Amino acid sequence: MLTQTIPVLDLQDFLVGESDRQQAFVKTLGDALRDLGFFALTNHSVDAALIRSAYEVSEELFSLPDDTKAQYDGSHTGGQRGFTSFGKEHAKDHAVPDLKEFWHVGREVPSQLASDSTRQNVLPAEVPQFKPTITALYQQLDACAAVLLEACALYLELPRSQLRDMVQDSHTLLRITHYPPIPADTPTASLRAAAHEDINFITLLCEATAPGLELLQRDGTWLPIQALPGQIIVDTGDMLQNLTNGLLKSTTHRVSNPGNERDRRFSMPFFVHPRKTVDLTPLANCVTRTGGNALYPSWTAGEYLTQRLKEIGLG
Repeated sequence: MLTQTIPVLDLQDFLVGESDRQQAFVKTLGDALRDLGFFALTNHSVDAALIRSAYEVSEELFSLPDDTKAQYDGSHTGGQRGFTSFGKEHAKDHAVPDLKEFWHVGREVPSQLASDSTRQNVLPAEVPQFKPTITALYQQLDACAAVLLEACALYLELPRSQLRDMVQDSHTLLRITHYPPIPADTPTASLRAAAHEDINFITLLCEATAPGLELLQRDGTWLPIQALPGQIIVDTGDMLQNLTNGLLKSTTHRVSNPGNERDRRFSMPFFVHPRKTVDLTPLANCVTRTGGNALYPSWTAGEYLTQRLKEIGLG
């Protein structure tokens, strides 16, 4: 029987537990993000049947012909909405492209923002269940993320709503990722997802359909993270690391290639972003807790995102 290799938290301890259970949850969450940058979450209220349905429509989506998917190309949004083709994205400072294709869905926005093309979802007409299924999953993950950010804020000794408020009406994205069978002519340095850190505040990763996710440990070895039913994997992104002056760690991770090169893999990371106007200058109390000097720059989330999109081939 497989067991998880990172700390496992039960969200109900925070939502309905007694005060001591809530405090223990906050401490365990914060310590995990400080020491490892990762933890697994159970009893998170994201519907398991909905996750299965989302993977079913994802398989239908990526089974469409390449020229059909290309009609929904999201290049004009910096890859922030719609389809990104196989081999287009690469990890920062890694010249060889990742072995994946993906589709981004973002927050439904008020009509007055509809003229902003980076805020408009691109939806495949050929898969009619895609929109209702993925929209419902987005909303459930969004609600879960808001609760986790409240717990993060409490660990950081901030007002409970401070981090949650920073992500309201933000460019948070759900990425539906397809890792197809490995092509025969693949360069030896290519991985399904090369070593990287996430750019955002936190990421919620629904249980993938196959193993492959690995976390870089301090001794330089790679720790496999299990894709176990009922668990969501949560990790810290670079923007939260910046805001906390490195108190919470954005840890390098990757998706390794399978032993059987004909295997496919699907995953659905939910990238929780602050609004582009949010100031990521390290918080004063976090600077105090990390030695007294600001170790990270002062810039907005929008400036940080723009730079990273260029670095990974989407800007």
